[in-house]
Amino acid sequence: MIQLLFTLLAAEAALVLVLLFRTPFRRLALLAIDRAKRGRGPVMVKTVAATMLVVLGSSGYSITKIRRRVGDLGQLTPTDQVLASRHLLEASLMGYSLFLGLIIDRLHHYIRELRTMKKNMEAVTKQSRTLEEAKHGSVEEIQQYQKEISRLNEQVQEFKRLSETKTEELKTAEANTLALQKQSEGLLTEYERLIAENEEFRNQLQSMDLRLSHSDNKKNT
Repeated sequence: MIQLLFTLLAAEAALVLVLLFRTPFRRLALLAIDRAKRGRGPVMVKTVAATMLVVLGSSGYSITKIRRRVGDLGQLTPTDQVLASRHLLEASLMGYSLFLGLIIDRLHHYIRELRTMKKNMEAVTKQSRTLEEAKHGSVEEIQQYQKEISRLNEQVQEFKRLSETKTEELKTAEANTLALQKQSEGLLTEYERLIAENEEFRNQLQSMDLRLSHSDNKKNT
C-alpha cells in the first residue's frame, strides 16, 4: 500500500511538473487528462478519491485510537509506535496524493482556459486587423471612386461644351439655310418673271413679223 502510494505520489508530482513548464510533454499530458475526463473517467476518479478519503479517515481514526492508549498505559508499545507511524505515513501520502490530484485538475482547467483566452484574443486581433485593412481598403476605394467621379464630371462638362458648340453651329447652319432658301425663292421668282417677259417679247416679235409679212404682200399686189 505504501509503495503504491509512493508511486502514485511520484507520478502526480511528475505530472504537476510537466504541466507547470512548457515542454513537448505538456501537450501529451493534457491530451491524456482530456481522455481521462471523458466517458467513465470522472466516475472512476471520484470513486478512487472517495475510497482514499475513507482510508484516510480510517487511518486517522486508527492513529487517534492508538494515541488514546498513551493515556491508559502511559507509553506506546513498539508495535503501537510502528502502527502509528505506518498509519501516519499512509494518511500523509494519501493526503498529499489527493492534494496533488486537486492541483492537477485545477492546472488542467486553467491551462485550457488560458488557451481558450489566447485563441479568442488571436481571433479578436485577427478580426481587428481585418477591419483595419477593410477600412484602409474602403478609404482607398472611396478615393478611387471620387477620382473617377471627378473625371466623369470633367467629361460631362466637356460634352456640354461640345454640345453648346454644335448647337451654335446648327443654329448658324439653319440661319444660312433659311437665307439660302429665301435667296433661292427670290431667284426663282426672278427666273419666272424673266420667262414671262421672254414669252411676251416672243409674242410681240411674232406679231411684228406677221404685220411685216402682211405689208409686204400688199406691196407686191
